Amino acid sequence: MGGFFGAASKHDAVSDVFFGTDYHSHLGTKRGGMAAYDTEIGLQRDIHNIENSPFRTKFDHILEEMKGVSAIGCISDTDPQPLLIRSQLGTYAICVVGIINNAESLIKEHLLKSGDHFDAMTGGKVNSTELAAALINQKDNFADGIKFLHSVIDGSMSLLILKNNGSIIAARDSLGRTPIHIGKSDSGYCASFESFACQKVGYELERELGPGEIVEFSADSITQLAAPGKEMKVCAFLWTYYGYPNSIYEGINVEVMRNRNGAIIAQNDMACKNAEGIDYVSGVPDSGTPHAIGYANESKIPFARPFIKYTPTWARSFTPPKQSDRAHIAKMKQLPVHDLIVDKKLLFVDDSIVRGTQLKETVDFLYTNGAKEVHMRSACPPIMYSCKYLNFTRATSEMELIARKVIVELEGEEGLKYIDEYSDGSTQRGKKLRKAICEKLNFTSLEFQSIEGTIKAIGIEPCKLCTYCWNGKE
Repeated sequence: MGGFFGAASKHDAVSDVFFGTDYHSHLGTKRGGMAAYDTEIGLQRDIHNIENSPFRTKFDHILEEMKGVSAIGCISDTDPQPLLIRSQLGTYAICVVGIINNAESLIKEHLLKSGDHFDAMTGGKVNSTELAAALINQKDNFADGIKFLHSVIDGSMSLLILKNNGSIIAARDSLGRTPIHIGKSDSGYCASFESFACQKVGYELERELGPGEIVEFSADSITQLAAPGKEMKVCAFLWTYYGYPNSIYEGINVEVMRNRNGAIIAQNDMACKNAEGIDYVSGVPDSGTPHAIGYANESKIPFARPFIKYTPTWARSFTPPKQSDRAHIAKMKQLPVHDLIVDKKLLFVDDSIVRGTQLKETVDFLYTNGAKEVHMRSACPPIMYSCKYLNFTRATSEMELIARKVIVELEGEEGLKYIDEYSDGSTQRGKKLRKAICEKLNFTSLEFQSIEGTIKAIGIEPCKLCTYCWNGKE
């Protein structure tokens, strides 16, 4: 995924942007970067790899090394950024959140027209941030350039641009798949992916940008460069998985949605008389926990933590690039609470089930430590398609998605014609899917939240949500 934070202030803005960016660390694990503008120095930039060390430790000297009345920062799960660009629009820094699926065709078209070049990375790949800048630079001003970018890419792209006069442009992607919040303080304005990041560094939330909306702000004022569009497809996974508990998107708090989501799952289980006699409800930490609390509160089954993650030394199990290393670290982090496991019937709620690899190891760990039964509930529907718009599941081929893989095992490629039936737990195909996954991952029972249940838990109009990874509908 990735996230960003930018601020323009009457005072030095680097501190605000350092902390504001750090509050986006849950959104990515590859690279972090900052850029600042100072009236004497001009634009400055610093980028670090954060795969094995958090953002704040790699940038702990930034307050001494960088200064400026305006700055932007980003956590990136893809390419290094922000980049410094010199073009006919001037010199500026840019960072983005999103994906360009048709990058290769756009690169070839640009090279043919301009005779220009790109800085190639290992393997010949072009940094998507540089490609975004190249597309923007084809127009006479930033607003028209950003509109052009949005019109030609297949994917999504939200961005921040720090200009060489200290002003900052914030642009939300054309369908609003990812958020941008605007904050205001006595010292200036800020723009942030996460709402709470604005508040924690002293800004009051003004509003969220609408789909495709573009604004430019300095310490003293904010100007709309492009009005928002009417159509929106904000990512539903922001609430289910990506968002931090106190984040707010489109006015809906993440923690509140997850509690409500768990309650809906419990209501369905009680109506169907599923998983009766459960001793404890628990979440697969960390993002599954609030869903589990909602389930426990609704079902009146006690909430407990049969195992604890040891995070002081391994805060992020997904950091190592190799799946085997990630799985090993995840296993080393799990510490059992035997009194809550031995001879107990346990029900766990996980935020999602993608490949199921680590989840099987967690379940095996519980049985090894004496669990009698382990029931599993997914807080979202079966994931049937790799995401086309953000980074969730993009590193996973569709045949690695356990739901899709099981469908092919059950019925061959022909089964993919019936994905809607397999997603629905009330159909014969849906029951077969759940039974097969139970056998693979050693669950006593399995159920998924429905798309309708997820939408109900979020509480905004279905037409405004992107649910592509569940139903393939764009």
